[in-house]
Amino acid sequence: MPRFCVNLSFLFGDRPFQERFDAAARAGFRAVELHFPYEFDKAVLAECAGRAGVAVVLFNLPPGDWAKGERGIACHPDRVDEFRDGVGLALEYALALDCGTLNCLLGVPPPDADESAVHETVVANLRFAADALAAHGRSLVIEPLNTRTVPGFYVTSSKGAAQLVREVGAPNLKIQYDLFHMQIMEGDLAKTLEALLPMIGHVQFADVPDRHEPGTGEINFDFLFAWLDRLGYAGWVGAEYQPSRTTEQTLAWARRWLAPLPRQQQTTPAAREASGQRLASEQQQQEETGR
Repeated sequence: MPRFCVNLSFLFGDRPFQERFDAAARAGFRAVELHFPYEFDKAVLAECAGRAGVAVVLFNLPPGDWAKGERGIACHPDRVDEFRDGVGLALEYALALDCGTLNCLLGVPPPDADESAVHETVVANLRFAADALAAHGRSLVIEPLNTRTVPGFYVTSSKGAAQLVREVGAPNLKIQYDLFHMQIMEGDLAKTLEALLPMIGHVQFADVPDRHEPGTGEINFDFLFAWLDRLGYAGWVGAEYQPSRTTEQTLAWARRWLAPLPRQQQTTPAAREASGQRLASEQQQQEETGR
């Protein structure tokens, strides 16, 4: 069965960030991912995750100036020192949160930058980041994005991401494969997942076209989740969508896949126990209906 985590930067957004860890656990998730943890004290976040009983499995390296539209600086030849400082900061958070995988947003190259210099910078930066993380048993992923959401992004296809991973040659560097982005850019999701499976370190999803929850667009998620299971994918699958309603009202897709937490892992008493019993009951009813 696929292992699902939930992105706290998108989901459960109707409550303060620190409360989203408990909300994720009550909904049946055992792991969470974040976009950027850096505005919060890492000890506070570690306490939130520990109290909720969820693992933090992914977050991004610092992206540059997000408010000004920057989506990563790994492709900026004149900001190598800033990139390396960001790797160090991210590693501090990864160690404090016991997070095993970090995503490097490659960014949009400066318009006047030489293409070969940009490429050499990306490769060198990824080698630096991968080596720094490997020294602490951590992995690095890169994510191809669609050009509708982020025009001009450096890598926009699964083929391009795979070529870059091969060129860098770091054993702890893999692809973060986002079904939303790749459906927009190239489709053929099932066969691409199969072909690139050994290179995929993390999967994310949202429906197309509006980046809402499964069932609001064109992707057949039940098929793809079962397909990942059939392929033997062992990594995390991150719900990174923008809920069209409250998060709790958008979790119908999860009922088939989320098992209740074992009793010894239920750190929130009555509410989490009731949630687990409800999910188990619904899962049993669905199984009986499908027989």
